[in-house]
Amino acid sequence: MRVPDADPPLCQEKVSVLVPARDEAHRIAPTIRSLRAQRGVPELEIIVLDDGSADGTADEVRRVADDDPRLRVVTGDAPPAGLPGKPHACAQLAELAEGHVLVFVDADVVLAPHAIAAAVALLRENDLDVVSPFPRQLADGIGARLVQPLLQWSWLVFLPLRLAERSPRPSLSAANGQFLVVDAAAYQRSGGFAGIATAVLDDIALMRAVKRTGGRGVVVDGSTVAVCRMYEDWAGVRDGYEKSLWSATGSPVAAAALSVVLAWLYVLPPIAALAGSRAGAAGYAAGVLTRVVTARHTGGRVWPDALAHPVSVVVLVSLVARSWRARRAGRLHWKGRSLRGSS
Repeated sequence: MRVPDADPPLCQEKVSVLVPARDEAHRIAPTIRSLRAQRGVPELEIIVLDDGSADGTADEVRRVADDDPRLRVVTGDAPPAGLPGKPHACAQLAELAEGHVLVFVDADVVLAPHAIAAAVALLRENDLDVVSPFPRQLADGIGARLVQPLLQWSWLVFLPLRLAERSPRPSLSAANGQFLVVDAAAYQRSGGFAGIATAVLDDIALMRAVKRTGGRGVVVDGSTVAVCRMYEDWAGVRDGYEKSLWSATGSPVAAAALSVVLAWLYVLPPIAALAGSRAGAAGYAAGVLTRVVTARHTGGRVWPDALAHPVSVVVLVSLVARSWRARRAGRLHWKGRSLRGSS
């Protein structure tokens, strides 16, 4: 797993930091402050796109920007009815960007002062076209603590990262749009976010698009350079995963098969252990070990959360089922916008 340098070299090219924001006035200030505090990037532009916010997001950004000449706020156009808003917003941002490197940052992410310089160095020094530094995930409350660690756990356990760098196979692609660094030329060749306008999982879709056009990219450990609190309560966790898990699993059959495999690997063993099975106890311990290792490598909470891994998997499986029910019922929505359920 690649890790950003704690003391990266001075960035020698222009970098555009692009922030899509919709109703983020309550939490965007720390993000903007962290972007303004970036060091080692002399040519830095920051563009924040207000995506139809109704809570004064743009005004809050301007207040925190304090007339910083590197930062500007633009008003975005609404996406076509039924399509996700984020890829549409990111496509508009990319059209405005002038940098040789495009850095997409979510409005709930706070970066360390060297984060962008370190991420660009990873991109260039390893001859990559996309680098996705996975932020350290902050999770409060039982629901978030059960589910959120599974994000980094999933790709660390199941994805061979160095092979994923070289392979164009869609199944070997992972990314996190919270902090996504893309070579501008590779972005244009791939068709960018405009080419994946229907994607709910736009970050992974962009990674796959870049790979299809000959690019190389991979997810990396960003826990030392970025933090993110995706959801503030269980309702946010539930609704957020309802929106996207159907797309992540591909089809109802694949979702059912994945759920069975996860239950067999991580839920059946502790049940068997309670019945006295030594093999079950060993299986449960192995599952817990995977959580311990991934948490220690990504800045997550280790104890006692790792011990509840079987419960985490049960909750995840229930969320997968909920997501597919919502898609079939036509009630997918996010941030006040209904979604058609496109792939």
